[in-house]
Amino acid sequence: MRYLGSQAGLKVTSASRGGIGSLAQAIAAFFTVLLIAGIAAGQEKTWASPLTLAQAVNVALEKSPQRKMALAETRAAAADVKEARSGLLPRIGFSETATDGNDPVYVFGGELRQQRFTAADFALNALNRPTPFSNYATRFDGDWNLFDSFATWHSVTRAERMKDAAGRQLERADQEIIFRVVDSYFHVLLAKKQLEVAEQAMKTAEAILGRSKDRYESGVVVQSDYLSAQVRMAARKQELILAQNELALARAQLSTAMGVPTMNEFEPTDTLAEKSFPLTSLDEIEQKAVGNRPDLKRIRAEESAQKESVSMAKSAFGPRVSGFAGWEADNPTFAAGGGGSNWVAGIQLQIDLFQGGAKRAQLAHERAIEEKVAAAKEMATDAVRLEVRRAYYDVDAARQQVDVVRASVTESQESLRINQNRYDSGLATITDLLASDEAARRAQADYWEALYRYYTGYANLELASGTLDSQSPAVTQ
Repeated sequence: MRYLGSQAGLKVTSASRGGIGSLAQAIAAFFTVLLIAGIAAGQEKTWASPLTLAQAVNVALEKSPQRKMALAETRAAAADVKEARSGLLPRIGFSETATDGNDPVYVFGGELRQQRFTAADFALNALNRPTPFSNYATRFDGDWNLFDSFATWHSVTRAERMKDAAGRQLERADQEIIFRVVDSYFHVLLAKKQLEVAEQAMKTAEAILGRSKDRYESGVVVQSDYLSAQVRMAARKQELILAQNELALARAQLSTAMGVPTMNEFEPTDTLAEKSFPLTSLDEIEQKAVGNRPDLKRIRAEESAQKESVSMAKSAFGPRVSGFAGWEADNPTFAAGGGGSNWVAGIQLQIDLFQGGAKRAQLAHERAIEEKVAAAKEMATDAVRLEVRRAYYDVDAARQQVDVVRASVTESQESLRINQNRYDSGLATITDLLASDEAARRAQADYWEALYRYYTGYANLELASGTLDSQSPAVTQ
């Protein structure tokens, strides 16, 4: 019941060869829409849904928590740019204040602000011991940073560079997500092939056990042959159990890589088959990586942002000019009227003559951070070059291993057939037969592993070069 959906999907796909390919594609697309809609609604699935690699990548780019984190960082960086730009605009404030008291200074000033001061208020008794006085003040005030030695402009530029860095980080996160999906997707395909190899090896072990039992009971061979076949049979059972569990784990890893709960199981519609991916020279790939890697671009943006931080620290030594203004209405009651109003405006020039060396220390700190970022960029560039070379050599080795192992599969199968006949004829020992069986099983497993390493190795090379996306050959080919 668990794999009923995947089997049905595979049957429809195979039926496309009979002339209903368009119908099969429509049904596959329909199931894909239902799959994504079910995931979005948080529904649990109890069957394996057919899934292509491109569909898996698209779901991951929508559901992956890593992408959501990186996307949130880009929004935060965009908000920082707006915050920095606000420093170029004036600030306007409003306040409403209600006060009451008999403090002589407060009463004297309040009566002046309300424009209700009379000659009687100059009496000594009224000045020293005034009666309680109420004042309701409505005030608008504002100030504008007219010039701060370009510190605000440097702050805006720095925020923009950090926004660019966050965008590069999002781009790199997408590439890493795609690679994990590709790796997990082909891991499921590899696990399925490993399970097939284990099942075939189980059948071969059963056949060898049957031959050994018959020959032992007929007295042709000694009991040790039969015991050796039993031991091999037990080993094959263990391998089959491990292969089954490995496939279940691979399916869970694919769901996790896509950013969906592990109870959602998927049946990859692709198969492990030999492909040929485009591969240019190592030097060309390395140059492309240094120029295109989003994480290197992020570090370059952070380096530019740090230069702006140094400029901001330098601006702190310069003068600052600001304008300010205020208007206030003072009334004896909350309702307007019966009082007076006043305004004040001015321009202020500020120059910090001495702050105990704090600004010089801040400048030295920012310069040290600038040197640190520059060194980090150099280290990252070297690491990228090495990463590209490692990925290039890995995919080249995997490609050659496919050619080597392909031939050994045929040879090992023929060797097993010959040794089976020789054992039945009494010309070979059980040891020879079991050794040829192990060689055939190992060659078949090595072949599928080499294909898996070739596929994922090429995706890793695209990741290292900074070109991996949803339209890359590793995804679409």
